[in-house]
Amino acid sequence: MPASKKKNKKAATKSASRPRRKGVPSITTRIAPWLCVRGGARAVEFYKSAFGAKELFRMGDDESVVARLSVGGAEFWLSDESPEHHNFSPESLGGITVRIILTVADPDAVFSRAIGAGAKEVYPVGEEHGWRIGRVVDPFGHHWEIGRPVS
Repeated sequence: MPASKKKNKKAATKSASRPRRKGVPSITTRIAPWLCVRGGARAVEFYKSAFGAKELFRMGDDESVVARLSVGGAEFWLSDESPEHHNFSPESLGGITVRIILTVADPDAVFSRAIGAGAKEVYPVGEEHGWRIGRVVDPFGHHWEIGRPVS
């Protein structure tokens, strides 16, 4: 191989493995659900009460809210539905298209807390398929399976 090609190949490899520039954040791939609801401000308060969610970001007022929440470091977003952008709540759809699995150390306690905050039981916490798990539907129509693997 000619010396110039070796040099170019070496330079390309070196630049590809070069560390990121200072100030440029490293990005980790992850998936965060975005829930569409009716009553975004009420939904934020419900998730704080039911799951101990922390509010990381919020934009808007009582009529139109966009928020980023975290439950034990697991993030999700929510906003008021916006049919003009094809974003519908389960209430508008008459059902759900996604179930959310919330994996926690104590599913019984989190399940009870969610019920106390206004969720409705779909099925109680029990053991099945190697999990201790129960399912609730929140006041906005989203279904949450709350559980953990059985060791």
